[in-house]
Formats: sequence, C-alpha cells, structure tokens
Amino acid sequence: MARLSDVLVVNAGSTSLKLSVVDAAERSQPVVSLDEAPPVAAVAHRIVHGGERFVEPTPIDDDVVDALRSLVELAPLHMRPALDALDAARKALPQLAHVAVFDTAFHRTIPERAATYPLPRDWRERGIRRYGFHGLSVAWVAEQVCVPRLVVCHLGGGCSVTAVRDGRSVDTSMGFTPLDGVPMGSRPGSLDPGALLYLLRHGIGIDELEAGLEHDSGLRGLAGTSDVAALLTATDPASRLALEIFTYRVAQATAAMATALGGIDAIAFTGGIGEHAAPVREAIVERLGFLGRIDVRVVPAREDVVAARGARAVIGPP
Repeated sequence: MARLSDVLVVNAGSTSLKLSVVDAAERSQPVVSLDEAPPVAAVAHRIVHGGERFVEPTPIDDDVVDALRSLVELAPLHMRPALDALDAARKALPQLAHVAVFDTAFHRTIPERAATYPLPRDWRERGIRRYGFHGLSVAWVAEQVCVPRLVVCHLGGGCSVTAVRDGRSVDTSMGFTPLDGVPMGSRPGSLDPGALLYLLRHGIGIDELEAGLEHDSGLRGLAGTSDVAALLTATDPASRLALEIFTYRVAQATAAMATALGGIDAIAFTGGIGEHAAPVREAIVERLGFLGRIDVRVVPAREDVVAARGARAVIGPP
C-alpha cells in the first residue's frame, strides 16, 4: 500500500538522472530504477524550463507535455532527458498523479530591470527575457542560510550565481536559456553574441553551433575535460587556465550580485563542484576579499525535497 505522504522525485539534470523517494519528514532514499520504486502517493518531476506559462507546480497531462515539448529548444541539454524520463515514469506508474515542478519558477520574483533584455519590443514580446534556472536548488539553500543578502553559487555540471534578498530571487546569472552566465562543464556562459554571428557567417551551421555551445565549450572546451577533480591535480597550462577562468568568472558574477543586493551577508556554495571542490571555493572567495568579511557556507543540494513539496501542494494532504 502506498504511503500517502511519500513522493517519488524524478530529477533529470544535464549530466545525471536521479530517482529518490522523499517522505513526510523530508528524508530521501535513492531509487535505482522506476521498476524498483516503492509505492508512493505521487511523482514529482524537476523541469528546468517553464517558459512564460508555468510558474507553479503543475499536474501533468497530455496538454502540459505538449507545451513542455515546445520549450525543448530553449534548454535541450535538460529538457530532452527530462521529457524522456517523464514519459517513462507515466508509462511505468500510470495510476499516480505526476506533477511538474519548475526551476524557473523561483526566479519569477526578479524585477523587470534585471529580467528585461535591451532588445527590440517585438523580440521581447516573443518571451525573450531572463528566466533563471537552478531554482529548486537555490530555494533550498535560501532556507538553510537565513540572511537578508545571500548569494548562492550553484556549481556543478551547470553553474549559476543568484542574488537572494530575504528569501526571494532578485537577479541571477543564467538568462533566457541555461547557456548564459558563468562558464560550466561543457557550456561557455556569457559571451559576445557578435562572435556567434561571425561563426554563422563563416561556415558554422546552426546544429554545429548548438552542439559546440552545449557539449564542447566551458571547461571541456578549454582543457579537454569537465572533471574538476582531474583539473585540480593536472599541471598543464590549459588545465590551470581553465580553473583560473572559472573561478574568476564566478567571483565576478558574485561581486555583480552585490549590486543587486546592496552588499552580501553570506555566500553559499552548492552542487557537485560547490560542495566538493574546496580549492575552487577558496579561489573564488579569495578573489572577493575586497568585499570584506563575508560568511561562507557549503550547503548540500536537496532539489528533491523542494520538488516533493511542490507535488504535495498539488495533490493535497493525505
């Protein structure tokens, strides 16, 4: 019999697929596969991009799936595996309520001055704006580090830096898509759009451009690998430069968030790199010494807890 408060969380990220069951006490138990999932009350799906339509946890039906498929081009590295996992879970567990919980939703509080791109009006009316990502992760960290002016550095396969004032997102480094912001494992982060126009005009096709930006840039493009542990032990110039660029850009983005917050009370690191690569954290914090003494925290990511809460909010109490 299903435990009426247990939720199966399907978290398909850019570099991994995680399945876990979260109980009412917010204890998490890993699950090997959908076939081995225990009885639960609902299934929560972490969805990276909600576009303009989805700003709250949403029950999944065929109409919602079709709408999510229309967003794949905005975050293909994330949305394709998430939708594949969603389809598999709905087929394996058709009797359960399935709920989509969106990373972009946490950033709906970003003010227009931070969310609006200086583009022609008709372009902006197509929904081109800063959405922000890693929202479930940032929401959890903001609960754990209760200060008025917090910067959350989510550093993993994907990386972002978010300014949180009194628990609400007010600016973030990722934008219209998860390609924006600081360098990542295989994505470049912010760069001159003129460089992309140049490549398009000189023989690089759209598909090749997308593949290069999604899979062959960032740390991998600089040093041949996105494995930060390997880069930290390497001695070749390319590996050293990759880490210097990474820590420099993350520190730069963190300092920029001080403008959004009017100062920084604490910096919290989360994600695979943020939690486990102490030399990377230290290099970032050292670059921020000019800001004065700042509380530095390391917070293990718990996106599954936030996703499970979203599902329970939809299905109601047992």
